[in-house]
Amino acid sequence: MSEPRALVVAALGGNALAPPDKPYDAADMAAAIASAADALAPIAETCDLIVTHGNGPQIGYLSENAPRTPLDVLGAESEGWLGYVIEQGLTNRLPDRTTLGILTRVVVAADDPAFDQPTKPVGPVLSEAEATVLQEAHGWPFIADRGGFRRVVPSPHPLEVIEAEEIGILARSGAIVVCVGGGGIPVVRDVRGLLHGVEAVVDKDIASALLALQLGADALLLLTDVPRVYADWPNRENLLRNPSVDEVSALFLAAGSIGPKVNAAVGFVAGGGRFAAIGLLNQAVDLLAGNVGTAFRNQDVAGSVS
Repeated sequence: MSEPRALVVAALGGNALAPPDKPYDAADMAAAIASAADALAPIAETCDLIVTHGNGPQIGYLSENAPRTPLDVLGAESEGWLGYVIEQGLTNRLPDRTTLGILTRVVVAADDPAFDQPTKPVGPVLSEAEATVLQEAHGWPFIADRGGFRRVVPSPHPLEVIEAEEIGILARSGAIVVCVGGGGIPVVRDVRGLLHGVEAVVDKDIASALLALQLGADALLLLTDVPRVYADWPNRENLLRNPSVDEVSALFLAAGSIGPKVNAAVGFVAGGGRFAAIGLLNQAVDLLAGNVGTAFRNQDVAGSVS
């Protein structure tokens, strides 16, 4: 009887699919997703694979065109949009494999303090004048980001991925599952146990780590546009290879970008996961092997991911 395959959760950054400093272009997104599929295909050949993804630029574009639409609904819309195009890219790259996109709901606490402290950047990079117009029209807060200004929204901590069990069954049956898009659709449970959508965007890295822990995944890959975590951001000179938890805890890590990635990686390993790594999408195979990127290992779990 053959050994079970390792289960890998790979999180794609929304900025990698459509950079926030460029206007949305369908051809550019298709090319980016094709590159992502090329990077992930070798992993899918040897491991069970779950692909999650961000939606920061996309949900921002949608909210500008429909400013009165609740963020949970826009989150579902962007998750369907990106899930479809990622599913297409993976199917075209791996035509013999079943690829499934799943709308995923994530439970958050109604009293999470994040609702009063928006930190998650969404949408395109705007000039100060453009940001001011939107702020005055809709009351949206903005922060300086990537040389301009971006809207920020609440990012409550995820507590449960509702569809996790079904996602795990599908992934372990050999399907490549695309899910937890944009961190999942944020919902809260009321006193009767009923679910209600809320105005927020859950961080996809933290939600991906939660999903990985719920499923007992072997590895979590946080794929981004920097080769490793930098100890001196934004100078980009002091790269961290295999930092300790204490070492990264002493760093200033931006709340809306690298901070959640480090927290997700550390949280996954601390929660019992074997291996987590942060690095470049086009180096995904080497990242999983521990040859590049910033890696976090659980010394209490024997073996390597293969």
